Amino acid sequence: MDDLILNSATVGIVISLLAYEIGVAMKKKWKLAILNPLLISILLVIAFLAVFHIDYDSYNSSAQYLSYLLTPATVSLAIPLYLQMEVLRKNLAAIMIGILSGVLASLGSIFVMAVIFGLSHEEYVTLLPKSITTAIGMGVSEELGGYVTITVAAIIITGVLGNMTAEAVCKLFRIRYAVSRGLAIGTSAHAVGTARAMEMGEVEGAMSSLAIVVCGLCTVAGASVFSGLM
Repeated sequence: MDDLILNSATVGIVISLLAYEIGVAMKKKWKLAILNPLLISILLVIAFLAVFHIDYDSYNSSAQYLSYLLTPATVSLAIPLYLQMEVLRKNLAAIMIGILSGVLASLGSIFVMAVIFGLSHEEYVTLLPKSITTAIGMGVSEELGGYVTITVAAIIITGVLGNMTAEAVCKLFRIRYAVSRGLAIGTSAHAVGTARAMEMGEVEGAMSSLAIVVCGLCTVAGASVFSGLM
């Protein structure tokens, strides 16, 4: 099986897409938040590799081409934001304060947990970029001396949990204003959470898209400051 995957440029992609489609089908059928397509696809791919004893590097060499779509997919999030420019202009000050508050809450909570659980400096800086998109988070982690692979895992887990719980958290804390809902989701759960925000509404999706970009830039600067605290 390893040889088949190594000699093919598409087998890894087919496996990944098929696993995701199974996750989408399960979500549509049972409509449960826990049946997140990304989470399901991750579990299915892991199970597939384990059952057939496939080396991860072999799988990744065939599936890596999907990663090239990450950057254009992130850039395309500017489209819903453009369509909501009037909302952005009217609420610019509140939006910027909201995003900065989210960034500080994310970095501050990691610092507090690192102190409580006695994490090393490397472990601490590994988790600092957990709420920003993978493309930026990997660079931040590497620059600060963290474990990049663990950073990627933390970012994915954060996004999936945000996607699964976004609507429930908004209902729990009675966050009804569309702009606030979008900013909260994008600031805490980056692109994966934004996918859920877009399902909730156009304004939510646009504000979440904006939060991804601004949050990423603020975290690059903020993580450098917070990294010196431990």
